[in-house]
This record gives sequence, C-alpha cells and structure tokens, in this order.
Amino acid sequence: MSGPPAPAWCVRLTVPEAALPAVEATLAELHGALVTDGPDAAGRVPVTLYLAAAPAREDVTARLAVAALAAGAAVPDFTIERLPDTDWVAESQKALPPLRIGPFYLYGSHVAEAPPAGCIPLLIEANVAFGTGRHESTRGCLLALADLAAARRFERPLDMGCGSGVLALAIAKLWRVPVLAVDNDADAVRVTGENAALNGVAELVAALRGEGYACDEVAAHGPFDLIVANILAEPLCVLAPELLRHLAPKGVAVLAGLLVSQAEDVITAHRGLQVRRRYPLGEWETLVLAR
Repeated sequence: MSGPPAPAWCVRLTVPEAALPAVEATLAELHGALVTDGPDAAGRVPVTLYLAAAPAREDVTARLAVAALAAGAAVPDFTIERLPDTDWVAESQKALPPLRIGPFYLYGSHVAEAPPAGCIPLLIEANVAFGTGRHESTRGCLLALADLAAARRFERPLDMGCGSGVLALAIAKLWRVPVLAVDNDADAVRVTGENAALNGVAELVAALRGEGYACDEVAAHGPFDLIVANILAEPLCVLAPELLRHLAPKGVAVLAGLLVSQAEDVITAHRGLQVRRRYPLGEWETLVLAR
C-alpha cells in the first residue's frame, strides 16, 4: 500500500500561546504534519511543521502575517530546514499512543494489544498529510457523533472534506450505513479508501474527489440527513448555502475546524438551522446544528 512522501523539510517558529490557534489553522492548509509543544515560562509555544517538499518562504510569510493579524500579534520569525534521512513512520508512531474518545478507540498498527472490549476501534495509520483524529476539531466531531447515535439513526450521511476519513469511518461503524466521503484532494480520497479497507468498511464508505457540493454524486445521493464538515471557518461559511440546500428537512449538521471565536460567524452563515449542542475543546469548537 503506497503512502504520502516522507517529510524532508520543516518550518520552525515560536509563537505566543494566544496566537497558536490562528497559526495552526493557517499552517494546516499546507497539508503537513504540525507538532506543537507546551508553552515556556514566557507563554511562547514552539511550532514545527513537517513537509514533503520545501515551501516557498514568501508563502509561509504571507500565511503567518494573516494569522498574526487575526491574533493581534507580531509576525513571528521562522526557519525552513532540510531534514536528515529518518524513518518518519516509526518516529511518528512513537508519538501516537492509542487514544480513547467517547466510545471510539483510535490506534495504529504499531499497537500490539487488542482494542478494549466494548469500544468502537478506528485503525488510523500515522500519516504525514491528513492527521490521525487527534486534533480537537476531530475529537469534537467524534464526541458529537457518539451523542447523536444515542438519540437517533441516520440513513444518508455525508462527510464533506473527509481528509483521512476518520469521521466517515466512525459514521459507518456507528450506523452501518453507506457514507459518501468527498474531498477536493486526490490524496485525501486515496487515504480515506485505504483507511476504510483497513477498518473493514470499504463496502460502506464511498470516497470521491469533488469541489465541495459541486459533485454529481452529491446531487445524486442527497438530500442528506447528516452532514459532517470538519474544515475551516471560512469555507464553512462559503459553503453554508449549499449545505442548507443539501440537508434533509430533519437533517443534522456537525461543523468543526473553527475556533471558539469564529463560532458565531459560522452559526450566522447557517441561518435557518438551530444550535443543538456545542463542544468547545480548548480554542476549538464543534457545532451541532439542526433544522
């Protein structure tokens, strides 16, 4: 099974803790592996972004300038470094112990022990480009899905912006129904398919490449009674009219990838839906909206 290229470059910087969410959000768009550490005595957090190819310095500078403006902070200095040859899969696995999120048990193939009895296992390999379900936004979505599963059943779900497919897998395992998973990145679609096969739900998860809702399969399979979108606040707001058009009359939307400070903007963009529950985790928030 092929995978993404190993990281050969990294961007290193240090930012004030208050600016970390904005910096994380903008650097995540470069599709690398983002690693942060705890703040030092001065409240500054080290950030390292691992990438397969050298980024353009002007691109990184522009992104950090936008993040700094949003956070009301100074534009941070940074370095771009070439990395020595390393077994990055082994290294990343060391930093990824199993994780319990509600009823879900996230783990990699390097974990020798069997998943605990009674949990819902999600086998997600360490992946440079698309994450392993450990970010607060994904955790919030998993908690929201588990709570929804206790209240009702869904028959026609959509994972918009599926990334590694963690949420599509969770939906497939919770309700044992076909899930449409859409992303505009071909590698994300490939990784979602691979993860679906690893988890024994390949027959339930259809991973497709498409630009948002402008996808023939989305039109053919909708309207959806459950739409999950773990992307960023700005695209959530841009796609809001299309989400409303594709959401069934009694449908539910789980929205994430937004900062707590951006939640009201996202709610306003989805006018016509009511907030059913909010999951704030640190600086990030997951919203559950319904008609």
